[in-house]
Amino acid sequence: MTRRGEESTLVMTPERRWPGRGGTVCDEGDEVELREYAGYDAVGLRGLIAAGEISAGEVEEVARRALEAADAELNGLALPPFTPALDHDPGGALAGVPFLIKDNGPMAEGTPFFCGSRAVRAVAGHDTDLMRRLRSAGLVTLGLTTVPEMMISFSTESVLYGPTRNPWDLARGVGGSSGGSAALVAAGAVPLAHGSDGAGSIRIPASCCGLVGLKPSRGRVPCGPDVGEPLFGISIESGLSRTVRDTAHYLDAIQGPAPGDKYTAPPPARPYAEEVGADPGRLRVAVATRGWPDVAADPEVAAAAVQTGLALEKLGHVVGEAGPEVGAETMMSAMVPFAIVAVAAPLLTALRAPDPAKVEAVTRRAFAEAGELSAYRLLGAFDAQNRAGRTVGAFFGEYDLLVTPTLARPPAPHGTLRYDDPGHTVATWLESLFDYGPFTALFNLTGEPAISLPLGWSEDGLPIGVQIVAPYGREDLLVRVASQLEEAMPWAGRTPAVHVGGR
Repeated sequence: MTRRGEESTLVMTPERRWPGRGGTVCDEGDEVELREYAGYDAVGLRGLIAAGEISAGEVEEVARRALEAADAELNGLALPPFTPALDHDPGGALAGVPFLIKDNGPMAEGTPFFCGSRAVRAVAGHDTDLMRRLRSAGLVTLGLTTVPEMMISFSTESVLYGPTRNPWDLARGVGGSSGGSAALVAAGAVPLAHGSDGAGSIRIPASCCGLVGLKPSRGRVPCGPDVGEPLFGISIESGLSRTVRDTAHYLDAIQGPAPGDKYTAPPPARPYAEEVGADPGRLRVAVATRGWPDVAADPEVAAAAVQTGLALEKLGHVVGEAGPEVGAETMMSAMVPFAIVAVAAPLLTALRAPDPAKVEAVTRRAFAEAGELSAYRLLGAFDAQNRAGRTVGAFFGEYDLLVTPTLARPPAPHGTLRYDDPGHTVATWLESLFDYGPFTALFNLTGEPAISLPLGWSEDGLPIGVQIVAPYGREDLLVRVASQLEEAMPWAGRTPAVHVGGR
């Protein structure tokens, strides 16, 4: 197993030709390092396939070898890779691009899902609306990625799977709940992977693993047909990538209403891919380094957000210090009842109580608290959600963007967050999460789009994510500004210790 500071020198022998990034082409039978594959993002791979320089089958073969090698060190796959890959449209906009889905959906017909729990095994009877779009885009879905039990943790360390390890430092966590996806994208095994975000579960793994992670606006991505409003509108699906342009092209592939949606975000004026490199104009930008609840970021984490603000100022934007005033009482009044429902609902809908021996401690506690959750308390959560939404909406009447850290600290060592600790109530569990990650959940409550970018680095060389939040429906603005920062504060030259192409 590769340790931090060592190079991963995994190699493969292609059956046919693989185009080198420097214009060279390796003859059949030559041994080629996986860095040729890992050096391309999704748009780059699609370009090679469309130009006929390499076939989709050859890309898939390399991706399978990359996944096998990366997973052996990181433990990011919930099951062995799918053989064959899930059906997909070979003519889609991202046709041939290797892809992974998370172990809580999007549900794909005939595929088992476990939600990271020993008590759950569900085989999907049909595709969700999002899964149909992923297939139509031509994404080659090769596997299922690890999650914490019931997806309610900022670490991916379930009893079922064990810890998923961070490719930057194997002793550190990858965040959660989209942790397996983040680890394998960061290691170069695939350029894109699915994620979902109910309190930071895309943005936090992106921060821990040095990736781009977008949480779209509420209603931007379809959630049907089985759910009308995931977790009362605070959860939404998207993905993780290494480049802003991949995020934009992927969002184009999955966004927009589906039949029967309860509500949908306003349509974009043009494809998000066309926003990459577009001028965002002169923006009013606020920078905040204390979160919601009121937790301060560690100094080197706060410094990354401040430096991002300075970079935006140099780009011509007007930058000041400010943040929406949403208190701890409002946050906890909303998030505790919603978290209880998030954990218990999948088990309650199974019409049977889970075997206590097969679930972790916070899951057991949430199931017990669900039986005591009154309609009045749930109505109080909706009221708190409304108050937060009104406050944040008014804030974005004064500012065009908000810049914060994504996490309060660099990636935490394994075992920092202990979901299987019987001493927790759901409230104390959330308090421990928000002490680590106080910056993300507010914008799940309120519905604004937010993106985490790998713009900072700790003294130990660990990635530090910076979150940028825009007004509701303004993913276009996030893409424009993110592409500005990708050029001004580039991260493409940084690769983790465990990477299929070496360092």
